[in-house]
Amino acid sequence: MKVFDIAPVRFIDDKMMILDQTRLPGEEVYIEAQTKEDVWEAIYHLKVRGAPAIGVAAGYGLYISVRGYEGREMEGFRKLVRETSEYLNSSRPTAVNLSWALKRMERVLDEATEKAGGGLTVEDAKGLMLAEAEKIRIEDEESCRAMGEYGLSLLKPGMGILTHCNAGTIATAKYGTCLAPIYLGKERGYDFKVFADETRPLLQGARLTSWELHKSGIDVTLICDNMASIVMKNGWIDAVVVGCDRMAANGDGANKIGTSGVAILAKEYGIPFYMFVPTSTIDLDTPTGDDIPIELRKGEEIYQMWYEKNMAPEGIKTYNPSFDVTDHKYITAVITEKGVVRPPYDVNLRKLKNE
Repeated sequence: MKVFDIAPVRFIDDKMMILDQTRLPGEEVYIEAQTKEDVWEAIYHLKVRGAPAIGVAAGYGLYISVRGYEGREMEGFRKLVRETSEYLNSSRPTAVNLSWALKRMERVLDEATEKAGGGLTVEDAKGLMLAEAEKIRIEDEESCRAMGEYGLSLLKPGMGILTHCNAGTIATAKYGTCLAPIYLGKERGYDFKVFADETRPLLQGARLTSWELHKSGIDVTLICDNMASIVMKNGWIDAVVVGCDRMAANGDGANKIGTSGVAILAKEYGIPFYMFVPTSTIDLDTPTGDDIPIELRKGEEIYQMWYEKNMAPEGIKTYNPSFDVTDHKYITAVITEKGVVRPPYDVNLRKLKNE
């Protein structure tokens, strides 16, 4: 089976099925989300993760959360949609695709209601929401494929590539963002040698990236996060590719914790650092990375989650930010589905979004 056959979110026969990524690589299990609480819990607990996949889950999730509404009044239905959207948006604050997808779902409903002049039924509205969720999924798949082509244009056969966290096919509708050029390169005989940071503390690189690349027959070597410097010094890395959960207007990019350190190392060793960012992840309303909210998670993820017994003293204080922000000065280029963006990002990102 190709890894492309494994989607993070499936919607079949009016059922929303989520690949439980907390159980990978040991088990490939899909769970059904039936309520807004199911969707919230799946996003918060990282059963579905990756900014684009969260956006897809938000679209379908909002629909399945309100499809049981039995009233006939549109105003009551729209009120429920707004309240449910606000609830789902509270599950994770950093990834902008969550709020972007929810606002998009609300907007299509508001515009249709206004256009119909009171003639839109609740059942019609539900159908519009499902169709919009499907559009979000299809657009993301097309976006990832395009990013793969643009990203591949920056890489050469035989390159050693370092990646951090997971921005692969299970973090998106299909193909992935920063892993898309690696998959396309595989099809075209580029023979990339990929090094995957384990990505502490939730081990997305170990559990997810190494799993999907190995499953696809790609040459992948798993390393601890603190080994990135030595593999760069050894001359084994020719490029770094990473995803992004929110990019500010000036080009600062929030991604999984540890990304900024990799970027600083790449700059020191003269290695290009490429951040793959769907335009839906570019937030022009956020001026700089300092304005991006950083999710803080429970300390047990550091010292308890993967161990049979605690690996820290009882009562130890912890600091567990889920993301950090890479300063735009460390980013060689931003790869989007519309093309490759280079500095000055404050000018060129805005120009790209307004095209």
